[in-house]
Amino acid sequence: MHGISVQIFSVKINIQKIQPYEADGVVYHADTCLPLIDAVERKKLKFKALARHTYPGDRLDANTLGINSIGYWDANEPQDWGLDWHRNEGMEFHFLESGTMPYSQENKDVTLTPGHLTITRPWEAHKVGNPNIGMGKLYWVIIDLGVRRPHQEWVWPDWITLTPDDLARLTTILRQNEKFVWKTDRRMGDCFKRINAAVNTDVNGSNASRIRLLVNYLLILLLDVLNTEDIILNEALTDSSRSVQLFLNELEKNLSDDWTIELMSQSAGVGLTRFTHHCKQLTNLTPMRYLTMKRLELSKKILQENEHLAISEVAYMCGFTTSQYFSTVFKKHEKCSPNEYRFRFFVSDKISSYS
Repeated sequence: MHGISVQIFSVKINIQKIQPYEADGVVYHADTCLPLIDAVERKKLKFKALARHTYPGDRLDANTLGINSIGYWDANEPQDWGLDWHRNEGMEFHFLESGTMPYSQENKDVTLTPGHLTITRPWEAHKVGNPNIGMGKLYWVIIDLGVRRPHQEWVWPDWITLTPDDLARLTTILRQNEKFVWKTDRRMGDCFKRINAAVNTDVNGSNASRIRLLVNYLLILLLDVLNTEDIILNEALTDSSRSVQLFLNELEKNLSDDWTIELMSQSAGVGLTRFTHHCKQLTNLTPMRYLTMKRLELSKKILQENEHLAISEVAYMCGFTTSQYFSTVFKKHEKCSPNEYRFRFFVSDKISSYS
């Protein structure tokens, strides 16, 4: 292993048309890791990965279906980039061999040090860097479990060889606890170093058997780590209400989309009745009223920050079908027109600046 020296600055990207994952009529696209690709092209760090879909790296073959990306980067100089908040369609494990690495998951910030392992469940928000990544060698494995929402049942690749009982326990612990950073032992580090060697020397899938074996060993080591901890399981983490909450969090970033209650429930991966119930429990509002309130909040922010933007443009940016409908809804809730609201804001702001 010590004789291997890899420094790749030309990142292979799969440019063929990828069939994205579709569930309940909603399409999910794989992360493309564009900041990482740019950093590699600028020779900011060493990088090697095997991947499928839109992930960068040499192509994985059919013998490792279920692995979406496996590889590492090695940054030995200060970096000027990071992977901002994003979600992967699979279970992702990060392992830091050396250095330090700023990492965040579900709005919790930590600094990873050597021997730290992170666990990111399917479609869980996370980022690497604050805002830039640190200097260090970071490994990762992303396994697609065929799910996009917390309440959906996980389906492991058929080449995972853990016994049904061990796999069931591993799945339960991973799904039902919120701890995402774990301190590991030397065996885990050795496993990732062996993964490093398998990735480095793979040629068109020549190390597929070795990679499958190492991923199985990684899961066994992970189960050992989890079994030694006093873990409190929380079934609510796999309830459909959590899927609805995640959707509502995402909704705020996509308010301009043409939402219907049917499309919202489909995007949350929950039936219409359950979606409506959970939305009312979580927000005290029906789904469409919640959408309207969030659009109005956004419109007020835009009006305050853009003195000359046309009302029709504000309406469009917030997802209202027409400027007339936007003005009607706005006046009903704010007791003034959008233009009046903006005028009052800028007048009061100017008065405050003079006083």
